[in-house]
Amino acid sequence: MKPRTPKDTDLIFTTSQWLPIPLEETFAFFAEARNLERITPPFLSFRIVTPGPIEMYPGALIDYQLRVRGFPISWQTEITAWDPPNGFTDVQLRGPYQKWVHRHDFHSENGGTRVDDTVNYLVPGGALIDQLMVKPELRKIFEYRRAKIEELFLP
Repeated sequence: MKPRTPKDTDLIFTTSQWLPIPLEETFAFFAEARNLERITPPFLSFRIVTPGPIEMYPGALIDYQLRVRGFPISWQTEITAWDPPNGFTDVQLRGPYQKWVHRHDFHSENGGTRVDDTVNYLVPGGALIDQLMVKPELRKIFEYRRAKIEELFLP
């Protein structure tokens, strides 16, 4: 299955966070797939099922199990771009979205690192379902992630 590219019809979710740590250290944290379990909300029951250690490179596949609104979901992503320490992209191959392309970008800024996340996605039911259910859930997930990352890295 070929990953789709961003289009005008894609739904887009973006978030940004500044961390008081060097670019290389920030990238190393996000490049370690197991850290995703640490920064994902408990209500998702998220776990990585790919045996470790997981080597990251273009073409790497990572399998997860999670629960969405109580329903078990198998999710598989492929790393399609890998540019240490500047960023990487993961694309859903199997999972709850019609499309999911998550770009992680890292920028040196003000003595630390700015982390930018851009997700291009599509959901069954389109924009209405997105506004009613999906985007509010994404906000909760990324707000939890922001708080956990601050807990780990802010003094």
